[in-house]
Amino acid sequence: MLELFDTATQKTAEIAMREPGVVGLYVCGPTVYGPPHVGHGRAVLVYDILRRYLEFRGIRVHHVSNITDIDDKIINRARSEGRDWHEVALECEAEWLATMDRMGVLRPQQSPHATDYVEQMVALIASLMERGFAYETTEGVYLRAALVPGYGLLSHQSIEDRRAGARVELDEAKDDPIDFALWKRAKPDEPAWRSPWGDGRPGWHTECVVMSLALLGEGFELHGGGQDLIFPHHENERAQAVADGHLFARHWMHNGLVTVGGEKMSKSLGNFTTLDDLLDRFDARSYRLLVLQAHYRSPLEVNPTTIDAAANGLARIDALVRRVSGVSPAPEAGSSASSSQLRQRFVESMDADLDTPGALAEIFEAIRVANSLVDSGEASSARTIADTVTELLGALGLVVGAHEVVGAQDSEMVARRDRARAERDFATADEMRSQLEARGWVVEDTPEGTRIRR
Repeated sequence: MLELFDTATQKTAEIAMREPGVVGLYVCGPTVYGPPHVGHGRAVLVYDILRRYLEFRGIRVHHVSNITDIDDKIINRARSEGRDWHEVALECEAEWLATMDRMGVLRPQQSPHATDYVEQMVALIASLMERGFAYETTEGVYLRAALVPGYGLLSHQSIEDRRAGARVELDEAKDDPIDFALWKRAKPDEPAWRSPWGDGRPGWHTECVVMSLALLGEGFELHGGGQDLIFPHHENERAQAVADGHLFARHWMHNGLVTVGGEKMSKSLGNFTTLDDLLDRFDARSYRLLVLQAHYRSPLEVNPTTIDAAANGLARIDALVRRVSGVSPAPEAGSSASSSQLRQRFVESMDADLDTPGALAEIFEAIRVANSLVDSGEASSARTIADTVTELLGALGLVVGAHEVVGAQDSEMVARRDRARAERDFATADEMRSQLEARGWVVEDTPEGTRIRR
């Protein structure tokens, strides 16, 4: 069965299920204040791949991913644009969902909004105060992190180390630098909700505690997110749940970050590319394949070179499927045994901490074998292997073999564009691109020439 690396124990282990064959999966979702970037895309794809693989293995997944629809960033954008904060959040959420659909990811069964759970968050904070884990200041309510058993379990840092590295906070009334906000008193002209500690809004770390427990229950199986969420977000989520007497997530999973030139990609650093920009230039399947080619816990370098390499790999897969599309699969023959072995090796790789690079290596070797079979006149056997390749890649959300019907007019425009590029007539090449895009095509430049798709 699938074993995953657990951030808390630093070991790989099977997911401990409350009910055999069912996994509750909570993944921290977006703060909706701007367009999603490719780092967001990687995280969403990792958990989409995990969910699909679990379902391929016969596990039922209850997938929950929240929407943070109130936050300083949302308020600041709304203020700078002279708009209502709720309007900004709704617009950015719609943009997020549309982009996720373009990537072909499965939507979570539930996507709770932070603003729908404020009452429950107030109740949690009140309980933490009654238990002596929280206190009120002039700025709001804070959690006494040092009192929580096991604080530092996920980040693997002691309280002393955390204190030494703590940032200076504006609220000097805090008892300890590592304490964190549960409730923030509202400033003038900010959205606010009623509470016993004055009008305000919950701290970011509180929403996921309430929503995950409300929708997945005590001791749910798996909590996921990017490595940048380990501290403070997930550490502080866990702290609140433990302090309030809850059995929280049984297993913690974190994906590696996207880098550009070795540096983390993020909006704050200004080095992000929006997902829509990437999807306008490349087949969405190429980005999924690029994500699959790296282990989920490793950094992922995303640039035109790496995307082009993934696109070429995708072309190899599609080419095999098209090559045998009119061939009947072989009856019980050696290729059936080859397909069975491929499936077994694929599962073994995936079960070993979601080793997608290992699984893809098996698939591309099978593609090489299938092409050799076609070359030697054994196309039926190749078709059997190709069908297995299609099945296994489908289990990872990668749909292959899709073939666009390109009409004569569009084909001529593609040919004319390639001729123009070869002659360095870039004005004509750009004009052909614009006309193709106006006709609904996505235009990609590849080493073999112009590629178009819808």
